[in-house]
Amino acid sequence: MTGELAEPSKVVSSEKVLIGMVAGEASGDILGANLIKSLKARYPNAEFEGIGGPLMLDEGFKSQVPMERLSVMGLVEVLGRIFELIGIRRRIKNYFLSKRPAIFIGIDAPDFNLGLEEKLRKAQIKTSHYVSPSVWAWRQKRVYKIARAVDLMLTLLPFEAGFYRDHNVRVKFVGHPLADIIPLANDKLGARGKLGIAESETLVAILPGSRAGEVKYIAESFIEAARYIRDARSDVQFVIPCVNKDRRDQIQALVNEHGADLPIRLIDGQSRELMAASDFVLLASGTAALEAMLLKKPMVVSYRVAWLTHVIMKRLLKVPFVSLPNLLAGKELVPELLQDAAEPKRIAEAALKLMSPEVSAPIVSSFDALHQSLRLNASEEAADAIVEVIEGKQKT
Repeated sequence: MTGELAEPSKVVSSEKVLIGMVAGEASGDILGANLIKSLKARYPNAEFEGIGGPLMLDEGFKSQVPMERLSVMGLVEVLGRIFELIGIRRRIKNYFLSKRPAIFIGIDAPDFNLGLEEKLRKAQIKTSHYVSPSVWAWRQKRVYKIARAVDLMLTLLPFEAGFYRDHNVRVKFVGHPLADIIPLANDKLGARGKLGIAESETLVAILPGSRAGEVKYIAESFIEAARYIRDARSDVQFVIPCVNKDRRDQIQALVNEHGADLPIRLIDGQSRELMAASDFVLLASGTAALEAMLLKKPMVVSYRVAWLTHVIMKRLLKVPFVSLPNLLAGKELVPELLQDAAEPKRIAEAALKLMSPEVSAPIVSSFDALHQSLRLNASEEAADAIVEVIEGKQKT
């Protein structure tokens, strides 16, 4: 992913090979573009086709269908376009059955890609899936479909690889691209300069999520927690990043109602830069927790969902934690205050405890070790593993 990590690669073959790929959203487009770069170093005359976004297209990828047609979120939205999605998958399947690529790589988008991979593999086309679904956390029986669908699973997290090995699925842990992108040493002052935040401020970043439902359930608790924190620490300032205008309007209304007298500032986007500039973070669980860990920021993870959703998730969840820092560490490094425990006072108490250097220093040290364990140059590792499959040298 980054020049400092990349090592010179030897050409594996100068023959023209076709490599199929399908990415369904922006994150997959980033992974796909970097993987194409690494594979080009090994197969200079390779052609890449399937479904991809603008970054993949910039690398010479030929997309048979605009990637936006796969970027559907939410059960209702998917059901509304189910026949179109089935038609797209059939079209791509038939295309690759005709073209017979050296390998097909599904990048995330498991609901679309795993079924496609299974059909292609039945036709003796080699397949790989890049980014494991959360099968280790819930709906674990999906692993049997994955075993039928892929010759190789590429995982971003080490414990995912262990799960697949336990189920006799060929797997390669390649590291996490974010660990490659985010430097080991965080430039806090540089980030503050870009955001216009004074060096002397004690800054708490609040990330209540990017979707309306997430904000609805947890933002008020974070704002009320900010009040408790401010009562205890009069020097603390708060900043909330907003992913778009709708979220900004939603969050601003909540701030006006519950924290109009608090030093809370809203900014557009720039969530990673804000976390880099902050001293502490309050956030809903998700990728943001991994980013905060890589940026070495003490954090409190907290969220609520609808009652019925919580009941169902609690029954299905097979892991003891929900945040990636804790899952990676195998223990509670950061406080997780979920559902009924997501009370403003408890969130504030956990945050104030983290503001003690004696408490936060060992946590930050653990974050640094975890960052290094994930920083493997994911695209290069993935490309090497894919070459082994293509060339028939894959180790079991």
